[in-house]
Amino acid sequence: QVQLVESGGGLVEAGGSLRLSCAASGRTFSSYVMGWFRQAPGKEREFVAVIPWSGGNPSYADSVKGRFTISRDAAKNTVHLQMNSLKPEDTAVYYCAARGIFRSVYDYWGQGTQVTVSS
Repeated sequence: QVQLVESGGGLVEAGGSLRLSCAASGRTFSSYVMGWFRQAPGKEREFVAVIPWSGGNPSYADSVKGRFTISRDAAKNTVHLQMNSLKPEDTAVYYCAARGIFRSVYDYWGQGTQVTVSS
């Protein structure tokens, strides 16, 4: 059974940093793409960043480009999202997700971790 478990959320002041982690288990993810999404109160869930598990270029939403960095540690089956220069508008529940490399739909989702940025 595939499990994605996020951690690392919390409360931080504007300009601060947080590092989110997503521990993946239950299958081999070498042919998967790992993504981070977020959902703010009253808003739809939105894409944040994505990286192929096997390596390759990551992609980012324009709103986080230059501030967030997605990476994966294959040895630990973990994906990270380093978030720097945080803004109050980054406040949301952040979700880790996985999809097959040739699929457009994410098949697996974590439970989410809350990130709150105070002004």
